[in-house]
Amino acid sequence: MIYKEFQDIRLSSLGFGMMRLPGGCDNPQIDEAQTAEMIDYAIRNGVNYFDTAWGYHQGNSERVAGKLLSKYPRESYCLASKFPGYDISSFGHVEEIFDEQLKKCRTDFFDFYLLHNIYEKNIDAYLDDATYHTVSYLLEQKAKGRIRHLGFSAHGEYEVMERFLAAYGDRMEFCQIQLNYLDWHFQKADKKVELLNRHNIPIWVMEPLRGGRLAALPENAASKLKALRPEETVPAWAFRFLQSVPGVTMVLSGMSDLTQMKENIVTFSESKPLSKEELDALVGIADDMVRGGILPCTACRYCTGYCPQGLDIPRLLALYNEHTFSGGGFLAPMAVEALPEDKRPSACVACRSCEAVCPQQIKISEAMAAFAKLLQ
Repeated sequence: MIYKEFQDIRLSSLGFGMMRLPGGCDNPQIDEAQTAEMIDYAIRNGVNYFDTAWGYHQGNSERVAGKLLSKYPRESYCLASKFPGYDISSFGHVEEIFDEQLKKCRTDFFDFYLLHNIYEKNIDAYLDDATYHTVSYLLEQKAKGRIRHLGFSAHGEYEVMERFLAAYGDRMEFCQIQLNYLDWHFQKADKKVELLNRHNIPIWVMEPLRGGRLAALPENAASKLKALRPEETVPAWAFRFLQSVPGVTMVLSGMSDLTQMKENIVTFSESKPLSKEELDALVGIADDMVRGGILPCTACRYCTGYCPQGLDIPRLLALYNEHTFSGGGFLAPMAVEALPEDKRPSACVACRSCEAVCPQQIKISEAMAAFAKLLQ
């Protein structure tokens, strides 16, 4: 197992993300026997970081993590959980939620604790500490030893992360972002990495395989990679990419069965960063994948001055591309929900004024109608 130094802790580079435990991602009925076998194998093979959260498996991930990990010496592993800020109703209840999480996880402290999912809809609530006391309360728990290290995760745009870091960057010890070679340009992950490196904040990675999408590639893409590294599996390329990104300390993989666990541990038995030629090839494959499934908006913004509804058309098209390319998911719906109702795709009146000036000849009104239907 590869290890990284984080302050005074030696962390396994691979962490066990407990969002997709055996039984299914949204299923509250976790297969505890299979999960116990995975945890035992992970610990015996050097994994010492386990990541759960309030909402995973409808609340049962924390319970199962606490039950199964309590069989091992507390000093033999690091446990991470998160304040559920993705749910706006959680603000104002940080104390009771945190206490309940400790009980569910059968522990007196969290080694790592995160402000969960900083994004457009909740950034103002996170920054309004005078009203909700979220950050100040968690800093108090850190001072009391009930949190060893405090950080945050972010699904929001670059600008949202900038706002949060401007307020709390000097008190955040790590940041968890969606990072993989597909999102390097598509989700502007490269810019987010630059931002965090500039603030000297270690990077925790979520969705290294993009929800499994990067575990298998089209044959022509897989052949290109095979020619460069015949011994490497397709999923391993995603992890080798992350081993090449400056600032990455922890890579979380939401493993669902023992086979995935074993394969990932083999990959993380050694560090094999990519060469420039290999990086260029991999990112090129990702860019081709994206181009093959999205509308060709270049964000020239010619359209916005002609929209009677004042819609941010390039932004909405970018979210539509994300939603269609990913085959659903929560990122785009979450971002749209953060917008006022009169600025969402459903507010388009199909006047087609924007289409008359679009250099890419995109049928914007049809895209807005399709997006609105997908979001229903």
